[in-house]
Amino acid sequence: MRVPCAGHGEVRTAPLLQGLWESVRAGREEVLLSPYLPALYGFVTHVLLCAPFLALDALGSVCRRVRSWRITAGSGPPPPLRRWVGCFWRVLYRYLTTVLPATALFHTVRSPAVPELAPSCWQFFVEVFACLLLFDTLFFMWHVCMHRFPWLYRNIHQLHHRHHIPFALAAQDSNSGELLSLLLLALSSAWVLGCHPLSEAFFHLINSWLAVEAHCGYDLPLALHRLLPGLGGAPCHQAHHTLLSVNYAPYFTHWDLLFGTFRAPVKRSHPE
Repeated sequence: MRVPCAGHGEVRTAPLLQGLWESVRAGREEVLLSPYLPALYGFVTHVLLCAPFLALDALGSVCRRVRSWRITAGSGPPPPLRRWVGCFWRVLYRYLTTVLPATALFHTVRSPAVPELAPSCWQFFVEVFACLLLFDTLFFMWHVCMHRFPWLYRNIHQLHHRHHIPFALAAQDSNSGELLSLLLLALSSAWVLGCHPLSEAFFHLINSWLAVEAHCGYDLPLALHRLLPGLGGAPCHQAHHTLLSVNYAPYFTHWDLLFGTFRAPVKRSHPE
C-alpha cells in the first residue's frame, strides 16, 4: 500500500500496521501525548506481564512439573504471595513518587508528535531491533559502573540484589534512582533513534517482557533464550544475581563475551 507523505514523495507502509496505528490514534491523541503515559505504560505492562509467572509460582506449590522448571536446584519453593504483594507496593510507590514526575518532565522536553502514517514493516523491525541493541549497550555500561564503583553499588544497586533468587515482579524492585535511570535509558534510546511511536511502544513492551523473563526464576521450555541465539535469559541473569560479577547485559551476550564477563549458567539436575 502506498500512501503519499508531504515532502517525501511516496512511502510504503504496511496495511496491517497502518490499520493498527489508525485505531490507536482514533480520538486518543491527547492520551498519546500525555506526559504521564510513559510511566503509566511502563508500570501497567510490567505488572500484566508478571501475571503468568505469579500463576506459575502458585502452581509450583502443587505441581512437580512446574517446580522442575525452576533454575536453581534446592532454592526452595517459589516466593509466597506476601512477597509479591510487598514487591508490588514498593514498585508502585517508587513510580508514583519518582518515576512519574521525572518521566513526565522528560516527555515534555521531548515534544513528541503523533504522525499520521504508520511505519513500514521494515522500518518497524529496524527501529525495534536498533532500540534493543542500543538499550542493551547503555544498560551494560551503567550496570558495570554500578557494580564497579562501591558508592553506586551501596547507594543505588544493592537494593535490587537483595533478591538472591529473583522472581518476575522483582525485575523493577530497585532503588528509585535505579528504576528511574533504566526507564530514562529506554526512553532515550527510542528518542535518539527517532523511532515512530508504534515502534517505541513495541520496544518498551519487549523490553518489559525480557526483564520479567530474566528475573522469573524459571528456565521454561519455550523461553526466548531457548528460541533465539545470543540471548542470555533467566539462567544467565540468575547467575548474575548469584555471582554478582558476571552477565551484566540485560538481553544479549555479546558484550559480556567481548569483555570476559560472560558466565554460562551451570545446568543442574533437580532433585524431583
